[in-house]
Amino acid sequence: MNWKIALAVIAILALTFTLARFEHGSDTLPVSADSRFEVQSWTTDNGARVVFVPASELPMVDVRVVFDAGSARDGELPGLAKVTAGMLNEGAGQWDSDQLAGRFDNIGANYGVSVKRDMAAFSLRGLTTEALLEQAVQTFATILAEPTFPHEAFNRVRRNTLVGLQNKKQSPGDLAEDLFYRHLFGQHPYATPVLGKEESIKAMELADLKAFHQRYLVANNAVVAIVGQLDRQQAETLAEQVTTKLKPGESAPALPEVEPLDEANRVDHSHPSAQTHLLVGQPGMRRGDRDYFSLYVGNHILGGSGFGSRIMETIREERGLAYSSYSYFVPQQVNGAFIMGLQTSNDQAEQALSLLQEVLTRFVDEGPTAEELQHAKKNITGGFPLRIDSNKDIVQYISMIEFYGLAHDYLDTFNDKVEAITAADIRDAFQRRIHPDKLLIVTVGNRNSSE
Repeated sequence: MNWKIALAVIAILALTFTLARFEHGSDTLPVSADSRFEVQSWTTDNGARVVFVPASELPMVDVRVVFDAGSARDGELPGLAKVTAGMLNEGAGQWDSDQLAGRFDNIGANYGVSVKRDMAAFSLRGLTTEALLEQAVQTFATILAEPTFPHEAFNRVRRNTLVGLQNKKQSPGDLAEDLFYRHLFGQHPYATPVLGKEESIKAMELADLKAFHQRYLVANNAVVAIVGQLDRQQAETLAEQVTTKLKPGESAPALPEVEPLDEANRVDHSHPSAQTHLLVGQPGMRRGDRDYFSLYVGNHILGGSGFGSRIMETIREERGLAYSSYSYFVPQQVNGAFIMGLQTSNDQAEQALSLLQEVLTRFVDEGPTAEELQHAKKNITGGFPLRIDSNKDIVQYISMIEFYGLAHDYLDTFNDKVEAITAADIRDAFQRRIHPDKLLIVTVGNRNSSE
């Protein structure tokens, strides 16, 4: 039997066994409320920061490489970060897209990519068998550092992106989100829609993608997170292999601060939908914010916990105005959004909006009750192990921790910090940070448009 075929058969059999265990919940770290994570860190020879957590349960490794290369770096071409990231596996080194996919598929490895406002993240999952891992990592490193940006693929990706933008125009939820971010952040880079705009996608050229890649997908702008059945020496070797082809480059400059809203603002956009989509909010907090845990626990009570939260109880359970209503913070490098939202029938939109504002105002004024706080702490700390019970979860968390410069004991101390929050802490933080008289209100539905 040809050795390549034999290798592929072994990989597929091993992957089948591994996936069977994964489906039954075996792809996990032994996490409990008292677990401690051995987060190790170092820097590669060319400047990439690395974080590593050994996990011996399965012969697998998860690698996540995060660059400060999200849509906040798009500049004058909204969508540039997403299009660039999406093009990397369309051709790299000596391989075209089909060959790249085959090199992963034949050894049971998975490649993924995602782009948000702060970051572009590339992921690899594979078996730790030496020959299989070597091929997976070689392919992954080539995709990151040596994309060829084939013109035909670029035209296809651009067409698909334009189709996606057209589809968003038919979605009142997507329209509301874009309007909300545009009016909340104004000239700040966070106003840039991740998917881009039609005019910028049409204006984009391959030279723009290549320049973006050369500027931002560099070692000094990267975090490499590794979780798997490796020892420290093996992890160091893997990190060097993943990043060795990257140019050292420079880290991205600091983003400008987000200015608070000076006054209330309302945007009503007409759309032929049966329901009105409503978003309300203002700038919130950043990662590592001194008020993070007070705002986080408080929002869990306000609207972040689904059934049982004040917003859901008032708007759905008591009044029946919306099937879903919620609130959440989006902590980022600088203050991200604080958002409350719901969807309701067009003729009930004003009533639902009024109730939403009333719930927020009362919560800011009074804070949570002792019973609400106790329930929230129990809910958050009790559910925390379930949020970090797989290698995939852990690699996402530790990459986030390193990217935002948080303490490496973040996971170990999370529950303790939640338990330490008092009702006075929540009331103080919300009164200083959330201003019900200066909210941005965005509605999208079958209403008169002010756009």
